Amino acid sequence: MSKSTTTPVDSIQDPDSTGKSSDVEHPNRPTGKPARRRGNPFWALVHRELRSGFNSPIAYIVALFFLLFTSVWFFTIQDFFARDTASLRSYFSIFPFVFIVLIPSLTMRSWAEETRQGTLELMVTLPAREWDLVLGKFIANLILLAIILVGTLPTVAAVLPFGDFDPGPIVSQYVGIFLLGAAGLALGQSISLFTRNQVSAFISTAGVLLLVTIAEGFVRGSAAPLFFQRIMAALSLGFHFEDFAKGIIDSQDLFFFLGVIWLFLFINARTLLLRKWR
Repeated sequence: MSKSTTTPVDSIQDPDSTGKSSDVEHPNRPTGKPARRRGNPFWALVHRELRSGFNSPIAYIVALFFLLFTSVWFFTIQDFFARDTASLRSYFSIFPFVFIVLIPSLTMRSWAEETRQGTLELMVTLPAREWDLVLGKFIANLILLAIILVGTLPTVAAVLPFGDFDPGPIVSQYVGIFLLGAAGLALGQSISLFTRNQVSAFISTAGVLLLVTIAEGFVRGSAAPLFFQRIMAALSLGFHFEDFAKGIIDSQDLFFFLGVIWLFLFINARTLLLRKWR
């Protein structure tokens, strides 16, 4: 008797599918081709999440909105050519605010759709580590974010001939915005696990990102107690991105973003483990 070469993760249906199982190769299927082997649940989940993302029009709409809005902001509202300054700081400064919409759009379906489809309960019973499931979804979203950021390169390349740009700050700005986006993805993915539908996940994540992005700016220099201002600054994603936007890679900001990513992925993994024990 032949044995199946598919993993349990392969047998989970795509949340956006029309009822067909995702890439399941039955060993007795008379195709004449050998069954594909995906022994690692992590890579199987990354593959499934990426395919789901590329098949969804939401990802294309959000990416197009992001690229158009940031370009209009840079060339029209900030009037790059009238400023006559060889700096992209005004371009990258709007990214954290647009991420308030972009990030929830990428993460809202991570776990909320699994819950709605009833596949989450199946996933937590699989013989796969919680970290494989959590990192599988996180890396897939991170790849989608990286692809969207690559889409900004033509805008950057288009203005480089018009000034003597220092490449150092540009690298710093890309590193900072990638880390900020990764932290937002980890946060949004955790929130998605505590919601039962995509709308709730989107609104909740957008609300939290709005708070941790702009709240610090409102209390800075206000009549609020100094210790409160420092707490808000310590928790603010926008505050820790400021040095990157200036072209400075500060180790404190670097470890802050890495710590936020690890914290929310850890919460995500522990929550899955608790659900497995129920």
